[in-house]
Parts: sequence; C-alpha cells; structure tokens
Amino acid sequence: MKIVIAGGSGFIGRYLTDILLGEGHQIVILTRKAMQHSADVSYVKWLEDGALPEKEIKYADVFINLAGVSINDGRWNANHQKQIYDSRMKATDELVRIIEALPEKPSVLINASAIGIYPASVNALYTENSLETANDFLGKTIRDWENKAKKVETHSIRAVFMRFGVVLGNEGGALPLMALPYKLFAGGTVGSGEQWVSWVHVKDVVQAIVFAIENDNLRGPVNVTTPTPVKMKDFGKTIGSVLHRPHWLHVPSFAMKIALGQKSALVLEGQHVVPKVLKEEGFAFQFPTLHLALEDLLTHK
Repeated sequence: MKIVIAGGSGFIGRYLTDILLGEGHQIVILTRKAMQHSADVSYVKWLEDGALPEKEIKYADVFINLAGVSINDGRWNANHQKQIYDSRMKATDELVRIIEALPEKPSVLINASAIGIYPASVNALYTENSLETANDFLGKTIRDWENKAKKVETHSIRAVFMRFGVVLGNEGGALPLMALPYKLFAGGTVGSGEQWVSWVHVKDVVQAIVFAIENDNLRGPVNVTTPTPVKMKDFGKTIGSVLHRPHWLHVPSFAMKIALGQKSALVLEGQHVVPKVLKEEGFAFQFPTLHLALEDLLTHK
C-alpha cells in the first residue's frame, strides 16, 4: 500500500515507518525540511506557502496523522500551549484539504489522539464508550483535534482516533525523565501516588496502528493503552525493581507544580483507561505488563 504519514520523523513516526517498510509498503512522509528520497520513502513538502502536496502524492491508500508539537517538551506557558494546539489544528486542516483534493480517496485516516480527553480521576474507569470529556487545556485540544479529523467521514473514509496513553520508549515520551531519578538513586513516589498511569510500550503503539489500518472494524475512538494500567506509586516501584534502585524519595505535589506549572498535571493527575476496542477485536499486546515493558526498555540495549 501507499501510506502517507504526517509527523513521520517524530518519536512514534520513526518506529512506525520502519515497521511499515518492513512489511513492503511505500511510504510518503510530509515534511517541512528538504529530504533525500530513498527507494521506498519519499518526502513531500507541506505547510509552506505554495506547497501543494496533493500534486506529488496523486493517490494514497492510507493517511496517518502524527503531526504536532510535543506536549512533553518545554514549560506549559501560554505560548507553548498555543503551539501545541495550533500545530494540531493546522496540520489536521491541511490533511483534510489534501484528501479532499485527491481524485482518488484513501480508505482510512488514522489520526493520533490521547487519553487526556478523559477527565482525571482516581475512581472512574474509561473505555471508548465513555462520554465524559475533560474541560482543561488537553481535553479541549483533543476534542477539537478529533472533530477536525472526523470531517473525512463525509467522503466515506474510515476515521480512527488512536487515543494514546503514556507512551514508553527510550527515544522520547515520558520514560527517560521518569527513570532518571532512579538512575541517580533518588527515585520515589510523585504526588499522592494514587493517580493512574495508563501506559503503553511504543512497539505496541505502532503495532496497534498497523492493526487499525488492516482492520476495517476499527473506526472512531480507539484507546491505545495496556490492559494493565497501574497507580503512579506502583509505576515508580517497578522502575526501581527493574533498575535495582531504591524507591524512597517522595516528591510532593507542590514541588512538581512549582517546577512544571500547569504541565505538572501530566504526572500528578491521571486516567484509568482500558483498550476495550482493541481487546474485542483480538489485538495481542507484546508487552501487556509494566515489568515486561520496562525490562525491555531499561535493560536491553
């Protein structure tokens, strides 16, 4: 298949591109940088004045949208929040425009999303059927993001919103910062420790995307989280166990709020989310437990 990826050079995009190339697919990566084509990957300029990516793409079977400024980088001041929001809205609007301009439409749009659409809660359990949505910055961003991507459905295109949990990997995401205190023998519970961490290994993320491409039953929201989320205190204890480091130094909530501002909500609050749709469709997680995932990421080089 010919697969167009926006955000193909990012943390998840790099893993995904390698997997899709290994399966023999032709990849088109939308980029703002001048890149040299290879035998199986071509790079097409977009989001610049005068750029008309549809002229070079011509047709595609699948579009995947992973584009957007990372929520993990930088402090959440007003300017950074605007960049996070605007980058997602602009990229999704442009993808929809490109798809509408193509004479032959793709069969599916896989659009990144996040479990931050669900309200933070210690007691609630969220599935794709849950209708509650958060009213904070992330909740609004994700809601608007999904609504923009949903527009392709008017062209009879299947739209899948992959609601990623806390993605664990060595080259990006939250894990390097979460593991660092333990490597320095200063690890411990962050905040109350009762907040949920609905995590997922990056390898399972990319396999879930491939699964969504191939499975016509998947449409709408799809939670991409492990079936076994844990409390923050247990997440920390497992890092300590895998690294053979102590779990002892408590980091109070007020210290995280001083250090990170509004961004502290990413570690002080959480959602208990399960992948109901993926489980019902028979998706098999390679790393279903946290200990397995952290052993792979923290001990295998």
